[in-house]
Amino acid sequence: MSGLPGATAPGLPGWFVVRLPAQDGRAHAAGDRAGRAVTAVVEWPATAEGLVELYPRNPAPTLRANFIASLDGAITVDGLSGGLHGPGDKEIFESLRMVCDALIVASGTVTAENYDALRLTEPAREWRLGRGLPEFPLMVIVSGSLNLNLDQLIFTDAPIPPIVVTHAAAPAERLSAVADVIVAGDTEVDLAAAVTELNARGATQLLCEGGARLMATLAVADLVDEVCLTVSPLLVGGGPGRMTAGAPGTARRMSLRHVLTLEDMLFLRYVRQGS
Repeated sequence: MSGLPGATAPGLPGWFVVRLPAQDGRAHAAGDRAGRAVTAVVEWPATAEGLVELYPRNPAPTLRANFIASLDGAITVDGLSGGLHGPGDKEIFESLRMVCDALIVASGTVTAENYDALRLTEPAREWRLGRGLPEFPLMVIVSGSLNLNLDQLIFTDAPIPPIVVTHAAAPAERLSAVADVIVAGDTEVDLAAAVTELNARGATQLLCEGGARLMATLAVADLVDEVCLTVSPLLVGGGPGRMTAGAPGTARRMSLRHVLTLEDMLFLRYVRQGS
């Protein structure tokens, strides 16, 4: 490394600081972020409201995806996401649910992760009510096959009936007693139409928690406005799936809004360029 333009860091034997070339004067100081600076948060927010400031409700309709992945991109350990969780992740997870209008999850994820009813803590419910929001966000399950366990707590213990998004060819009659149904599409679920319908019902802040095929379909349809990604300090190896799975789509560049860390966990928030 002796040929690099740098110097040994004071007080850190063996460490080497590399001085990078100055940025081209014609380049924007914020790179592709259109003048918006990236916030690097050194200290974890001391209050729940501090997290809300970092992951706010947006003035425009927004579909936000929240995922956790290992350093090598795995979204599960032994088939479940729980093996990736760590300090801070649960707080962000709960804060994102608190500020959303509707939580969207694929039926396969509902089954694999054994989703309970969408209930919030008392402080979270008070926060919502204090801002004129319904006490609970909507629970939205996307399913083309309707192969759902209607005895699962997500149905039987729900404070408000969940919404199931499906298509016209699916046998939705069996859901009439336990869920509201949105029919979007003839033989396949039309997610763009479903998002439009949810927005029309007043649910403008949408949160998707997966799974990978739903995320890929949303991305291909260009419906994802924001990605909140937690990077877990694990190397998992081959086998587990990645954050998207399915047909390829057109790449969309996103802009980084903040970087937050806690005990080796890394939390990133990306939004559409221009947002």
